[in-house]
Amino acid sequence: MSLQRYFLEVAYFGEGLSGFQIQENAPTVQSSVAQAFLIFFRRPIELTGSSRTDAGVHAYQNFFHFDWEGAFDYRAVYNLNALLPDTIAIISVREVPQDAHARFSALSRHYGYVVYNQKDPFLLGRGWYYPYALDKSLLERMAQEILHNTYFEAFSKRNTQVKTYRCSIVTSKWVFGEGVMKYEVAGNRFLRGMVRGLVSSMLQVGRGNKTEDWFNRLFEEGNKAQADFSAPPQGLFLEKVVYPAYLFE
Repeated sequence: MSLQRYFLEVAYFGEGLSGFQIQENAPTVQSSVAQAFLIFFRRPIELTGSSRTDAGVHAYQNFFHFDWEGAFDYRAVYNLNALLPDTIAIISVREVPQDAHARFSALSRHYGYVVYNQKDPFLLGRGWYYPYALDKSLLERMAQEILHNTYFEAFSKRNTQVKTYRCSIVTSKWVFGEGVMKYEVAGNRFLRGMVRGLVSSMLQVGRGNKTEDWFNRLFEEGNKAQADFSAPPQGLFLEKVVYPAYLFE
């Protein structure tokens, strides 16, 4: 019987998880889903993820792909969810072409980072409480500056093994509400810690602790500079991963 490839869509609340990718002796999204498959189907499964997220980061949408012998019984999604912790949910399992890849077939990834400056118990664990006055026009200007850059080495955490620090950003903006605001960013790829580095660096400038010139130099100086990485993980959400429409036809 031939193998068929499937995309598995998940959503998760990152608190209490050690990230997306499997780690030794630590609960992750990948290890939890793999364990649910093993318990229900009584056979191991190899999962390949689309976008790694750090410990504490949330996702409205993320994907794995896996190969399955024969037709997958979609009714099993209910049973698998029953085996998963309350913080992780399988949203769908969809058949895709055999050459589809959860990571390399993705066209773009969309993130949101929530910041609030008024104490709000309903945002606890879902945003960064940042009770400081901020220059919104400065934040908007820096968000636009990000669109004009492609080299983000200063916004990558150290000891990250990547072939290139170049990323193509297609959306970068701040959305302001009453006591809460969100940074929205989308691009073809992101480096480790990059979104949190962008957010906390912009907030340092917006608060007056750093200058706009310092922020702009981060793009120019690369490994000679270092962005601010103080933004905590709980404010960050992977909102969606976009694939070519034909994969799901």
